[in-house]
Amino acid sequence: MKPRFIYFIPGIIWFIISFVLLTLPGTKIPKISWMDFYQSDKIVHIIMFFTLCFLFSFAIKKSDRKYSLIAYIAIVGLVYGIAMEFVQKYCIPFRSCDVDDMIADGIGCLIAYVWWRRQFKKADVDYL
Repeated sequence: MKPRFIYFIPGIIWFIISFVLLTLPGTKIPKISWMDFYQSDKIVHIIMFFTLCFLFSFAIKKSDRKYSLIAYIAIVGLVYGIAMEFVQKYCIPFRSCDVDDMIADGIGCLIAYVWWRRQFKKADVDYL
């Protein structure tokens, strides 16, 4: 079955939202009072990249594609997160490159990968 584009729309929309958020200048990032605890932005990175990988993996599942593609989605998500850190450092005013953010991005991608892998195993589907 050919992949249905409609299943990829939520992932594409989330990708656009994440791109906009990651390319905001440092002075435009809103300050949220309930997130004033140490390293709270790492939680935001984990959630953002989990959601990104989750939505694209969901699209793969719904379009009856090979389930082994979820590993590639996680890898591409991590590469995207690393690349965006360098974009922030060199192209976005008042932003910097943070290795901890890269690690948080990777954790989010890994959680999505593990979640989908368990779902496929429960369904007794051939996966990685």
